[in-house]
Amino acid sequence: FGRVRTIQGKSGRFDMLLCVGNFFGSTSETEWAEYRTGAKKAPIPTYVLGANDQETVSYFPDISGCEIAENITYLGRRGLYSGTSGLQIAYLSGTETQDEPAPAYSFSAKDVAELKTSLLSTPNFKGVDILLTSPWPRDVGAFANSAGEIDTKKCGSKLVSDLAASLKPRYHFAALEKAYYERLPYRNHTVLQETPQHVSRFIALADVGNTSKKKYLYAFSIVPMSSMDPAELVKQPQDVTENPYRKSRKEVQKTKAPLCAEVPLPSPSCAHGFTLCIQGAYYNGLWFSFSKQEEPACQFFFDLNKHQGKKRPSDEKERGNSQPKQAKKPPQPTGPCWFCLASPEVEKHLVVSIGTHCYLALAKGGLLPDHVLILPIGHYQSVVDLSSEVVEEVTKYKTALKEFFRSKGKMVCFVFSSFHGNIVFSLQVIPVPLDHCTSEDIKESFIVQAQEQQIELLEIPEHSDITQVAQPGTPYFYVELDTGEKLFHRIRGRFPLHFGRSV
Repeated sequence: FGRVRTIQGKSGRFDMLLCVGNFFGSTSETEWAEYRTGAKKAPIPTYVLGANDQETVSYFPDISGCEIAENITYLGRRGLYSGTSGLQIAYLSGTETQDEPAPAYSFSAKDVAELKTSLLSTPNFKGVDILLTSPWPRDVGAFANSAGEIDTKKCGSKLVSDLAASLKPRYHFAALEKAYYERLPYRNHTVLQETPQHVSRFIALADVGNTSKKKYLYAFSIVPMSSMDPAELVKQPQDVTENPYRKSRKEVQKTKAPLCAEVPLPSPSCAHGFTLCIQGAYYNGLWFSFSKQEEPACQFFFDLNKHQGKKRPSDEKERGNSQPKQAKKPPQPTGPCWFCLASPEVEKHLVVSIGTHCYLALAKGGLLPDHVLILPIGHYQSVVDLSSEVVEEVTKYKTALKEFFRSKGKMVCFVFSSFHGNIVFSLQVIPVPLDHCTSEDIKESFIVQAQEQQIELLEIPEHSDITQVAQPGTPYFYVELDTGEKLFHRIRGRFPLHFGRSV
């Protein structure tokens, strides 16, 4: 409380203090009597979790929650606290047990199931703002940064993991391992299969006053989920990872074994953790990259494990439930094509992301390690041949790539060459470090080298459509800079095949 007073003196008043771990130590009786009698008072509305061992059960007279001293409230065994601002805080007190009924200082699979049911049955439930537990969730470190000396595969509770996976908290705080660990944010949806959802952040706090000076106090600002713009809420930060609990949940569903039967009772340990929260802001970012450890390849629009790609049925009509008129199919190659996803020749290990009409792949002979290509799933030879749906998705990929590379301190140059006999349309996406040169430098380089090789390179209006200057079947060379400026050359005779790469 002294530390909290100091922080509020420097930073201003906070709305509340949330405590995870053991609120009461082993020699608390004398000190606690001063707060219980009113001789001392907490400097801020304080909300605490319940006992984690038999010795401290007596401090919590009402299992459903109560005020245990002025300005200090015991939240209860489990439930949801809703603030006047709309902030929603889910909580679960105690440590995990296999016993039924659970001791007063523990929770069981039944407690977790009842808490999940009460919240998930709420209409349009999207998640909670904050989840408070004393034990860490099991496997929280999967797909993420190291938790130091803590082995997240062995410590913590699988029931807490299951609860976090279901409640999708934007922030999950825990203690009991006497270590500070802020995990990289993880996503709550399956990419390309589910609608994007907000990310979750897990933060473990060390014990108060620890000699190693590990972080035990976490001050932060948060806007309640209910008050946020939906588009802003689901933005993904650049360092977002796969959900660490998805694999373990699948294993549980596959075996259909009760979770509590698999989890040993953690040994009690004395740890404290505090969080402060006030009104504030939120992160934003992008999504479109994949981890090698994520879902199997069949999550994508095409199954990349098969030698012959096959499109999944996307609606009732494609599944054969009715006989609609046949949609116009994209043109097919007359021979082998190593860019078509359905072709045995395509090098699928280079594929980064697959959309509905286009996909993103690393360039086989890239100028830089992050040189990528935007390619249509259908077989098209030029921009002017693309359908409106493909053009729209190419534009989305371009926008996402621009934002992504800018976050990495780079700008993007898009290059395309259409020749007679082109196998397939492929848009080169070449990132250039901002500290290396400017868009104006790149533009000047193209113009100068074009003049040297007697190539007429014209600048076309920024908002013009390439189809306005290039007719179907007409070969051309095209460059789009990060600024939106566009350079165009209609190929009438001989043209150096690697002109764009050489510049």
